[in-house]
Amino acid sequence: MEFTHVPGKNSGSIVLYALSTCPWCKKVKAMLNDKGIEYDFVDVDLLLGDDRVNAMKTVERWNPSCSFPTLVINNQECIVGYDEEKIKKALKL
Repeated sequence: MEFTHVPGKNSGSIVLYALSTCPWCKKVKAMLNDKGIEYDFVDVDLLLGDDRVNAMKTVERWNPSCSFPTLVINNQECIVGYDEEKIKKALKL
């Protein structure tokens, strides 16, 4: 599966699993962009076949409800949904 890399300030490994049509996913992307944070994202709904299956398995591992957005920080912490305060705290902003 191919992720889109967004350059910016390195705040660790930040991976966003999103849906292309999800307004909350767009808000997380906008927040990260506004703060100039480097991250990788994938719009799971645009994936096909094995890539989509593998992405959903990863999302389910972090977020058993499989909801979006799912933000994985440093492969240790997961924030589900758009929670600006939790994201700021996790990224030390």
